[in-house]
Amino acid sequence: MAKAIEQPVPGITVGHGLLARSRGAAQPLDKVVHDGDTINIAADGNFGVRMLGVDAPEVSFELPRHADFPDDPKSFVKIEHPVWTRFLTDPFVKGYPELQLRSALHAHLLTRLGPLAAANHAKHARPATTALREMMAADITEQGLTGETFKLRLAFAHEILDRYGRLLAYVNREQKLKPRPDPYNERLLAAGHVVPYFIWPNVDPFVRQESHILSAVPPPGTGRQIGESGALGRARRAVQQARQAGLGVWEHADPLAVLPFELRFLADRRAPDRFVLDLSDTARELLHPQSYFRIPHPEDRLFVNAEHAPLFREKGWSVPPL
Repeated sequence: MAKAIEQPVPGITVGHGLLARSRGAAQPLDKVVHDGDTINIAADGNFGVRMLGVDAPEVSFELPRHADFPDDPKSFVKIEHPVWTRFLTDPFVKGYPELQLRSALHAHLLTRLGPLAAANHAKHARPATTALREMMAADITEQGLTGETFKLRLAFAHEILDRYGRLLAYVNREQKLKPRPDPYNERLLAAGHVVPYFIWPNVDPFVRQESHILSAVPPPGTGRQIGESGALGRARRAVQQARQAGLGVWEHADPLAVLPFELRFLADRRAPDRFVLDLSDTARELLHPQSYFRIPHPEDRLFVNAEHAPLFREKGWSVPPL
């Protein structure tokens, strides 16, 4: 499917547009060009949307190359494939591209990896995919619509796009009348189909955003306070309830072993690089990216991109060197 925003090569993001439309017809230039620096356009292609605050088990991902297995499948490979069983049994064996991790993180991961890790991940990925499809299908039916007439409502936070050109949003069905149902993001968390993955500053799209990003940096020691309010607080409480009930990825007998972002950094051969703020504590420090596991529950982790860490340091937070 053609993309309205894409990355033709890593690090370069481009978009594709058409002259603005009205009832499907292109508008004349005197309607499209508002002034000398403004053009009204319509997207030429489809948008990818990365749902904020959630991380679903991977259905497929790009497998790293192993020197002894040059015939392994290329590009994205379904997690059910036997090559993933081999990789997630021990992704640190000789032959894969080097991945340098701190000894503590290495030891932590070894407790979650093994010959059953790939099957476990694939098992939890299928219900997450099915659940989102069913939620959207149910909304279409409940509203008496079709795939042609169904509309989505996107709520954005500070950052609109990720590095892959995907929109970053809370996603819900379009509905004028209130109360609206919870966004799909929150519904998935409440049902235990996904794990939380909160990344600052995209933590609450339902409040007025500060005009300068430095103003959005919370004061030191307020992790517990910000973790209890707004969309972030609702999401964390939903996850806690799902885990206590053993729903989905928190299944008591066979919970999700390797978190989605862990699978990605292991496969990408790139150490985690986001600092972490503990939402369950009043500490005045950010944890090193490779110390995220020191915060036991994923809903208590607020990740901070490396480029934003200096803003936290400026506000008075203690930030360790990378």
